[in-house]
Amino acid sequence: MTKLVRVIVADDQPVIRDGIAAVLDAQDDIEVIGRASNGQDLIDLIDAGSVPDVALVDIRMPGVDGIEACRRIAGRTAVLILTTFDLDEYVTDALQAGASGFLLKDVPAARLVEAVRLVADGSMLLGPNVTRRLVEDLAARPVRPVDLAQLGLTQREQDVFGQLARGRSNAEIATALVVTPETVKSHVAEVLRKLQLRDRVQVVVFAHERGLVQPE
Repeated sequence: MTKLVRVIVADDQPVIRDGIAAVLDAQDDIEVIGRASNGQDLIDLIDAGSVPDVALVDIRMPGVDGIEACRRIAGRTAVLILTTFDLDEYVTDALQAGASGFLLKDVPAARLVEAVRLVADGSMLLGPNVTRRLVEDLAARPVRPVDLAQLGLTQREQDVFGQLARGRSNAEIATALVVTPETVKSHVAEVLRKLQLRDRVQVVVFAHERGLVQPE
């Protein structure tokens, strides 16, 4: 039996919130366990024990906005930012707050469902424009060389690091390295632990800042 992906949808507009929830709830492998009208409601739900695999969070909400909510729940759940605003400051703030993905609200329903599944599986999901901006910003920063072996990464973990640095999903890494997805998840966890990084986005930043990967 396929494991259910538990989701909370946070958006201050009821029509959008309920529409997204309906699309996700219609999937056999996704269950919407909560709905929040602002960031504080989302935080309260999670603090009360309704911890989802993915929180789908709008940015502009009254009171505690999506960025601050993301900052306060990152580490307990994966956060997929969904917004109508494709602006540089939101992209940067969302990623720095710990978001695992960033999509605009005009994405097709099928793409939204796919995004939730990917993020729940531990993948980083950035749209083409977001990825381009991130790489351009990182390319402008001074390079700080580092030796991954000296930081304790085994050769296999270095291989996984290289794949993560290019934004590859667990499934793509498993195919490239000819290992199981479960093995990839184990290696990813070790890479994050040894490098003291919070998430896959930080791996990308770490790699580019140290000249360990070239933009493709």
